[in-house]
This record gives sequence, structure tokens and C-alpha cells, in this order.
Amino acid sequence: MNTAADNDDDSLRYAEYVLGVLDADARAAVAQEIQTTDEAAAAVALWQRRLTPLAQEVAAVEPAAYVWARILSALQLSAPAPVQPRKGLWDNLPLWHWIGIGASFVAAASIVLMVTYPRLPPAPVTVSVGYMVSAIQQDNGVTGWTATMDLQHSRMVVVPATPVVLAQGRAPELWLIPVGQKPISVGMITREKPTTLALAPALLAQLGPTAMLAVSVEPVGGSPTGQPTGPVIGKGAISGSPDAPQKTAGVPSTHGHLEHTTA
Repeated sequence: MNTAADNDDDSLRYAEYVLGVLDADARAAVAQEIQTTDEAAAAVALWQRRLTPLAQEVAAVEPAAYVWARILSALQLSAPAPVQPRKGLWDNLPLWHWIGIGASFVAAASIVLMVTYPRLPPAPVTVSVGYMVSAIQQDNGVTGWTATMDLQHSRMVVVPATPVVLAQGRAPELWLIPVGQKPISVGMITREKPTTLALAPALLAQLGPTAMLAVSVEPVGGSPTGQPTGPVIGKGAISGSPDAPQKTAGVPSTHGHLEHTTA
């Protein structure tokens, strides 16, 4: 019998899976749970809805002129000390230090509240049509990547689940395959960290449960022909709309031609 503490631990583990901070073994374990357990798949989808909007890029901030001098001084390196201007509100380093600490505390407290309260019986979770998800599986049934499509912001976040060994000078490229059509390149992805890809309007229009995602091995700069040239190392159906099918029929093995048909 699962206790409330066990449920909290699982919920936090699914959140860490979406954030991409688990080690390879833990990620592989969660990926297996997603494939075999409806509760795990629903929990991961819920965390993807919560955390994907937080992936906004943070604009670069130019540090104040005196910061470099302080670094040199702390490292006991000789350098002419620039004349420090009179500190105003915007240049008050201690003030911003405490503001940063406060913001970090608020963020941490918010995550704890999201995980801990309310402790109500789990209810069925329906993935919003504003998001679509796909688990891209390899020939051995292990998930190589997970992809979350944020339709509102026209982007896709691809997170590696299990490390894939590729030859020197080769890299994975992600493809969208609408039913009965040729593959469309979505972009190059990585094996080590999450990749965020912008989705053009024409590509967004092709997303849905009748399409699928696939990964092929290409030169580092991408396929030179606009179509897959290397072996296919993973495929996955797309879900996220009320009428999304549970399984896609007619999908060939991954080491073959990229084509997508439905029964």
C-alpha cells in the first residue's frame, strides 16, 4: 500500500525527470514506468504542463564595472583598480544579493507547496490540448528521448532519457512524419542535455496523433539532403489530444526507412 510519503517521493521524482536532473539509471527507470504504468505517464504529463512554461530564456545582464576588480582582488591578482562610481540603488550589490536569496527562497517554497499540498486522492489527469508529448523509443524498447510540444509558444523541448552512443562526427536529428508524407526535419538534438526547438507554423499544423517523431543519425550539421540519410535509432507516436490513439499501427522497426502509415 502506497503511503502519502511514497506518493510525494514519486511526484518529486517525476518532476526531476521532466527537469532533466536525474542520473541515467533513474531516468531509465522512470521512462520504463511511463511505458508500463498509466499513473506514471499521467504524473509526468502533469509536470510537463507545469514546468515547460518555466523554460523561458533569461536575458543577459551586463555586470557593473567594479565586479571584475572585486574578482581580481579576491583572487589576489594585480590589476589597476578602476575608480568606483558612487553606488546607487541599481549598483547596490548587497541589496541585489539579498533580493536574489529571497527570490530563490520563494521559488523553493512554491515547489514544495506544489508537491506537498493538497494531499487529496489522485484524480484522473487529462493532458491539455495545448501540449503534446511523445516518448521516442529505440529498437530495444527503451526510451531514448521524450518530447514535449508547447503549442501555445510554438516550441518543443526534447529531453534525453537514455544515453545513445554515436560515432565521431555524427549527431541525432529529429524528424516529424505526418501520415502518408515524407519526413520533415524539426532540428538537431543532443544526447547530453535538453534541447528547445522552435516550431514553424507549417510544422505546427502537421502535429497530431496521426503523426509521429523519429530520430536518425546524421552528420553534425544535419542531413545534407533534407531527408534522413543515416540509420533510424528511435520512433514515437504523438499524444495529447482527446482522440489520440494509444498505439500506432503499421510503424516499421527503427532501423529502416522512415515512413508512417496507419492501419
